[in-house]
Amino acid sequence: MSSWKNWRHVTKLDPDKVLHSEAVEEIASSGTDALILSGTLDVTPEKLSSLFDMVKDVGLPLAVEPAEPSGARFDGFDYVFVPSVFNSQKTEFITGLHADWIENYEIDWSKVVAEAYVVLNPSSSVAKLTNAKCDLTLEAAASYAVFAEKYFSMPVFYVEYSGTFGDSEIVKACSEVLSSTKLFYGGGIDCGEKAAMMSEFADTIVVGNAVYEKGASVLKETVDAVI
Repeated sequence: MSSWKNWRHVTKLDPDKVLHSEAVEEIASSGTDALILSGTLDVTPEKLSSLFDMVKDVGLPLAVEPAEPSGARFDGFDYVFVPSVFNSQKTEFITGLHADWIENYEIDWSKVVAEAYVVLNPSSSVAKLTNAKCDLTLEAAASYAVFAEKYFSMPVFYVEYSGTFGDSEIVKACSEVLSSTKLFYGGGIDCGEKAAMMSEFADTIVVGNAVYEKGASVLKETVDAVI
């Protein structure tokens, strides 16, 4: 299994959305580097287990990214990506839920990958849930990136536009100030052109909604644009 640090293209699947078996076959053959199971709203343990059962044998690295740390599941997953929303105006989404998780749950730290998120689409479910301050300037976004790397030594800085295609200048500004922290980008990538644009600056691009809106066949186009 390749390390997550080498991933260029990741497919994010939502346990609360319908995925057909034919789509799973297309995803598996698309060339994507890994699957991340992740959703913001209405993700129950049952829905997560159902999606896990559909994709567990596709031969790709498999990660889970819970909306909050207590939703983490370790069994069967190669990685557990745990977001901390740095531009949230609710402290529980930065540190509070994480401290509770550590206090009350048994954690397999060998699988945990901490993510410093900046959420930039104010209309998205995750922005509303976390009360994220989304109107960041280039300088402000880059400052969060530096803060994540130099102050917290976070392995991942994730620029998330969740459902809409973002500002490539913000992604570029963040990429220019990071050295060891990996830059992830997610949001609105539904064609090869958009994938290529963001992969010029991001270490890893994440494709999610396009699988449900345009069909899994779109993945091959986005993979070919970056790998």
